[in-house]
Amino acid sequence: MNDTYLYPWGPKDARSRNEIALWRESYRANVACRQAIEDAIRQNFDGMHLSSDCLKPVLEEYGYKRTAWVLANTLHELKSDGRFSQSNKLWAERFYIPADPDHNSDFTVRSHPAVLDGFVDLYRKAYQDLGLFGPEHCTGDRSEQDFTGKVLVLSPDTLKESCWRQEDQLWYAHDGFGCSPHARGRSVRCTCLGDGEMTRWNRSDFVGVLKEEYLPDWALEKLNALRGQEQTDAPAMGGMTMK
Repeated sequence: MNDTYLYPWGPKDARSRNEIALWRESYRANVACRQAIEDAIRQNFDGMHLSSDCLKPVLEEYGYKRTAWVLANTLHELKSDGRFSQSNKLWAERFYIPADPDHNSDFTVRSHPAVLDGFVDLYRKAYQDLGLFGPEHCTGDRSEQDFTGKVLVLSPDTLKESCWRQEDQLWYAHDGFGCSPHARGRSVRCTCLGDGEMTRWNRSDFVGVLKEEYLPDWALEKLNALRGQEQTDAPAMGGMTMK
């Protein structure tokens, strides 16, 4: 699989950050991904139907993140084309693709829009089938929520695709300035409900607070154990004499 870093900014920002080499490598991978999508469509469209298997080699080579980036860029560039469904256009709008008139067209897929629209449908279904948590599974306004003692959803964008599992997304927030929505600090100390790892993430790494109805049974068991441990530790800490 092509593991080139997906650079999220344009060349102007890359130069100011002294990261133009990273941008250039990502740009080349974007162009190659575009070509792979075009090849997959050409080889798997019989004039009437697009084979559902056509997505697999693209994902195996370029992954979900870059494939989505190239498809979203394409729909941004061709947003006035009525052959793309409204739902796919709305999906693409969720992605921020830096404006770059000199380069964005280079990784705009050139397949027939009506067929390409079907390819986007296949991608969205494949992503949905992963069962990852997203904003639709979270409650309230993230910008105004206190995260302390809550189950948080880590954004898939923060994780490597090899860790795209619910077990790696759910974290229990203990404390940290980042738990408060208006604190200057952004750090949140938390424990992964999947493997028990404790670490710190930035507040912005989380999609939000998981709605209770989406909490899996396995996660509820581990959550209760963590909360029980906190209650056990609190009296012990409270009884300590500070010198």
